[in-house]
Formats: sequence, C-alpha cells, structure tokens
Amino acid sequence: MKIRIFMIALISIANFCFAQNYNDALLLSEPGLYSGARALGMGNSYTALSNDYSAVLFNPAGLGLISKFGLSVNIYSNTFNNSVSFFSNTSNARRTNVNLNDIGFVYPVPTMRGSLVFALGYSKVKDFNSLTEFDGFNNSNTSMIQNLTGEYNSEIPITNDIGLAYEIRNPSTDEYIRDTTIINGMLNQSGKIRTEGSLDNWSFALSSEIAKGLFVGGTFNILSGTYKRNRDYYEDDTQNIYGVSTETYPGDETTRDFTTFYLNDIIDWDLSGWNFKLGVLYDWMDFVKIGATVKFPSFYNIKESYYVNVSSEFGTGSGYELADPIVDDVEYKIRTPYEYTVGAAVKTAVMTFSGEVKLIDYTQMEFTKGLGEDYRIERNKEIADLFNTTVNFNLGAEIKIPKLPVWGRVGTIYLQSPYLNDPSEFDKKYLTFGIGIILGNTFKVDLGYAYGWWKNYSDNYGSNDSRTYQDINVHNIALSLSTGLD
Repeated sequence: MKIRIFMIALISIANFCFAQNYNDALLLSEPGLYSGARALGMGNSYTALSNDYSAVLFNPAGLGLISKFGLSVNIYSNTFNNSVSFFSNTSNARRTNVNLNDIGFVYPVPTMRGSLVFALGYSKVKDFNSLTEFDGFNNSNTSMIQNLTGEYNSEIPITNDIGLAYEIRNPSTDEYIRDTTIINGMLNQSGKIRTEGSLDNWSFALSSEIAKGLFVGGTFNILSGTYKRNRDYYEDDTQNIYGVSTETYPGDETTRDFTTFYLNDIIDWDLSGWNFKLGVLYDWMDFVKIGATVKFPSFYNIKESYYVNVSSEFGTGSGYELADPIVDDVEYKIRTPYEYTVGAAVKTAVMTFSGEVKLIDYTQMEFTKGLGEDYRIERNKEIADLFNTTVNFNLGAEIKIPKLPVWGRVGTIYLQSPYLNDPSEFDKKYLTFGIGIILGNTFKVDLGYAYGWWKNYSDNYGSNDSRTYQDINVHNIALSLSTGLD
C-alpha cells in the first residue's frame, strides 16, 4: 500500500519553497458532489437527465430540453465526522459547513425548430471542510523533533533554535558536521488538523438541438476558490523520560526537564483557472435518454502562502520560540485529468431509472509550471507510480406519488480510490435520498440527502512512524428552489 501523507510531507520544512506533492494535485482533481437537490437525491446519476440548471455541471446538452426561462437557487450543508485511531486511542471530531451553493438562470431562445438554450450562474462544486484530531503515546524511538532536527533536516535545523538540538563539530578543526538531539522518542503526540475552503465555478453554458432528439452542449467554467489547512501538533514528555537531570541543549540549564514541543504549520491557497465540458444527449420519445460527456482538464494557478512556527517548554519555566517563523509564498500550476462519463435513463408513467459510469485516469494529473523543473519532474513521476484509472458508478431512481405533485428519490454513488492497489475500504460510498414538490405549477422545491463513508490514513511524519487511521462519514443536504418549470 502506498504512503498517504496528509496534504504535505514534513520533509518540506527542509525546503519549504517546495512543500508541494501529489496530494495537492489530487485535492484539485477528485470531483466533488456538485449541487442540485434532485440530482443528489438520485445519486448524481444525472448525465442522461440534466433538464434543469444543474445540467451546466452534469451534462450541458440537457439544457436543450428546457423550454421556459428558469431561476435556480441551492443551499448546501456538509457535516464531516472523523473517528481517528492513534496508538490505541480513539478521538472523534465533527465539523459542519452551510453555504449558498449555487444560483443560476436558464434562458431558452425562441426558435422555429429545435432549441437553443443559454445558462449562466455560480456554483460551489467542492467543499474542503474537514477536521482531524488525535492524541496518543508513541512508545517508539521516533518523534517530530528528531524528524526536524538537522540530523535529518540539515537545511533548516529549527529544533536547534528552540533548545531541543545542538551542533556536532569536528573536535580537531571545529568544523560544523550536523545537528543532533538527545530526544529519542517515547513522547505523547497529539494534534488537530483543520481544513476549509471551496472550489467555485462561474459557468456559461449553451445547448442546441441539432437533430430530432439529439442535443449538443458545452459549459465553460471560470474557476476560483480558496483552501486553508491549519495544523497544531504537540509532543509532550508525559512519562518524564527527559527529566530534571537531562539538558536537551548540553551546558544550558534552562533546557532541563523538557515538557512540550509545539508546531504550527499553515498552508493557504488562492485558486484560479478554467475548464470546459462537452456533452451530448439523445432523447427518444421522452422514454429513453442516453447521455455522454467529456470534461477536459482543469488548469489551475495556485498562489500559496506557507507558514511554520515551533516552540518548546521546559520544567525550569523556560520556553523558546523561533525568532523568525518560516514564511514563504510560491506560485505554481496544476493540470487535472480528463473525465469521461456515459449514462442512460428510462422513464415510465410513474418511474424514472438512471445510471452512469465515469472514468478518470489520475496518472494524467500534472504539475505544469513553477517549483523548478527538476522538482516538477520528480512529483510527476510519483503521480505516474502511485495512481491509477478509476471507474465510478452512479445509480438513481425517481417515483411519482399518485395524484400528488410529489416525487420520491433514491440513489447510490461509488467512487473508487485513485491510489493504485488501494483496498475497497478506501473507496467512497454514498446512499442518497430525496423528495421534490411542485407548488402552483411554477415553483419547485427539491431536497436531497447523501450519507457517505470511507476509511483513510495519514502520517504526521515519516512512513508509519506516527500514523492516524481514520473512519470518515459525511452528511450532505441540498435544498433547491427553482422556477420556470416545463
């Protein structure tokens, strides 16, 4: 199984200008749940339906099925729950985020035959909301302190500056050799990792019926967004291994009785970019619909700010902190993979069934500019070695309640892990439900709900030296209000 490092390898502090790795590309490449309450209730199996504003995201060709001007507003709630196992201890974390997720309108142009439909709007297509907390005693001989000491990290020996490491010099020439530390693990490790932000689309879409029942459409998206990851990490000598007789900086009595090491690192992104989706849809007598889309690569420009600070505390009452926290700004570009989707739907008098398959080759992710050519080449090699092509499935059904303007919905989503040879427990699974109500033939209220679950793990440093095992479940709720029904 590959090593999954949570967003940033701490070896990056050695050269913090190059803190980026394959997880950054994956963060922008994995699709979100989109929005649209009807679509969500049907398991996002919407490529062959797409007869409302959310077609701009699923299949723009479906806009051609709309014959009336319409306005759509969507509110979205995401609750993230994370149960973390860490050295036999379990910690639970929960975080909820509520947003106005999209607003858009659809305008059909009057035509003598066929159709020509425009759509314009804003959508929040991915939520970075998450929280991880952990606390446990690591009885091995590893620690973050050792990982950051010059013995491993000769570029920036920051533990030296806070009294936890010291220099080794050649006794004959007084030439500096490296830094070292007497800390040899056996510490309690704890922390909290918070992520927030979103990917946003400003969309312009067009669809036309080019032959009887055959629609072609495209969506051009201007991309924007933010991402912030804030980690607080602690190592504490709870077993008094390094007591009053131990000086972590030999000769300095203030470094006796080590108690606490603290690290805070923050990544802050400002995102911009663009992408394009092309779709086709064939509608046979409003009974069978077949749809297909190609989402071309997204091109992202990332402006990243990176911050690191560390401090230490001792039983003597002394404490140390970096005089100058590490701060850096860097700019680089990422290209995401193609996405290919094929779907079909069958509609009867009271039932609609839909299904679709999506292929994504994650080895196509690529750092395209910035960071230095050699570094980009190495990161892109890692992507080629660690990732594979995923096959994702969506299924959905909708039933009309007899004699009532009410529809019930159910669906499922299966998103395969993009990492090569991952077991199935790392695949994301969702069950979805929904309901739709038409009021006065002109106004529609849709409510969609999705429950998702999967496993994950991450390393605080090294490889399986300080690893958190995560059981994740999420609750997503979408409320859509729309007008201009056919």
